[in-house]
Amino acid sequence: MTRRPRLDVPIPTGWWSRRSLRARLTAAASVVITAGMVLAAVLLVWRLHSTLVADLDAQVTQQAETIAAQARHGDLARSLPGPSDTTPLVQVVDSSGHVVASSANLEHPDVRLFTAHPSPRHVRVVTATQLNDADDGLFRVAVVTTRGPDGPVTVYAAKAVDNVQESINELGTALAVGVPIMVLVLVLVGWLLIGLALRPVESIRRQAAAIPGTRPGDRLQLPHAQDELGRLTATFNDLLARIDSATSRQRQFVADAAHELRSPIAALQAQLEVAIRHPDLPNAAARSEEMLTDTRRLARLVDDLLALARMDANPRPQRQVLDLDDLVLQEVRRVRGRGVTVHAGTVSAGRVLGDPAGLDRVVRNLLDNAVRHAATTVTVTLEATDALISLSIADDGPGISPDDRDRVFERFIRLDDARSRDTGGAGLGLAIVRDVVSSHGGRVRIHDNHPGARFTVTLPAAS
Repeated sequence: MTRRPRLDVPIPTGWWSRRSLRARLTAAASVVITAGMVLAAVLLVWRLHSTLVADLDAQVTQQAETIAAQARHGDLARSLPGPSDTTPLVQVVDSSGHVVASSANLEHPDVRLFTAHPSPRHVRVVTATQLNDADDGLFRVAVVTTRGPDGPVTVYAAKAVDNVQESINELGTALAVGVPIMVLVLVLVGWLLIGLALRPVESIRRQAAAIPGTRPGDRLQLPHAQDELGRLTATFNDLLARIDSATSRQRQFVADAAHELRSPIAALQAQLEVAIRHPDLPNAAARSEEMLTDTRRLARLVDDLLALARMDANPRPQRQVLDLDDLVLQEVRRVRGRGVTVHAGTVSAGRVLGDPAGLDRVVRNLLDNAVRHAATTVTVTLEATDALISLSIADDGPGISPDDRDRVFERFIRLDDARSRDTGGAGLGLAIVRDVVSSHGGRVRIHDNHPGARFTVTLPAAS
């Protein structure tokens, strides 16, 4: 029997969880695409605005420095070139605030247009409005102060930012129309691609739903592409194979257990029926002894079945450091006096990390098996090294052929008449030994004893 792993995962029950995987993936992709497109549009607008403003700043700065150089050398004319698409508007103001020079074609060339304060060391560029502009238009103004022949003057070079704003508005309008269309197209493409990607998943689901569970060989059809879905399908097939194998073992185990239990129960039932129908028959004590023998055999069988069930349900029991030699000597004392000689003079100290009940059952089953089949002598040895503990139990009985040394550890296996049901075994003792030793990271092997068989159990020593 196997215990199913418990997954303490909350099951979502909201509206979002009831949507299909395709819809949820498409919705998530839509959010990501929309956020990405909006962010890209904002960055594009910001970058274009910064570039255009920087270009304006470069033009007004260059013009302000040029006019300032003319003022320093006394070459400044009263009327400067008029403003155009490439030439900024220019005004030169003296220290008292009077206009010294202005760009041509100004409506009021002697009226000061800007009041931005200059930087004492370098050209300063600011955003300002004309003092006499009713439209309140914005300008990028470069301000620089220099000293001319008649004293200090301040040069203002300005250019309107209307063209920049118009370009930004046009780009914003195009993005406001184009981004939603692009998002819609990408979402539609994503919906189609996700549907194509999930089509094999739906095929796998239909195949899994069509498996009736009554045919052990049913498997999922592997997709042609060896991608994640292909590996997932192969993993599902491996899982189905393991489930089939475990189910087959459980069915066989139940069938064998029922067969083994039937014999002692049937014998007890027959003897009890005879005793009830014929209470005056002689040899009542002998019949009671036979019923007691069958009862003990039935109890041992039930104990072995319970031990196997516990190991299947919990293959990693709690462990503790224990002295294996104490368990061995205790079991040796138990089996002495059963008609064979038990030698245990070479049992040395050995500590292992393990389950006391499980290891005690290992020693007991091996000793009972040896005593049951020994002719005269059973020899027990225990040797310890830094890394391994080796327990050896040998008998001088009929032995086990090399071809049967693996089969003897299978459940409900009896090899021949010498190791038959009549000697008290149900074919579970050695299976329990193998399972317990394996769960402790050890190994059990069978060798010739000339004559007889020698069982050797190797376990990791406790560090």
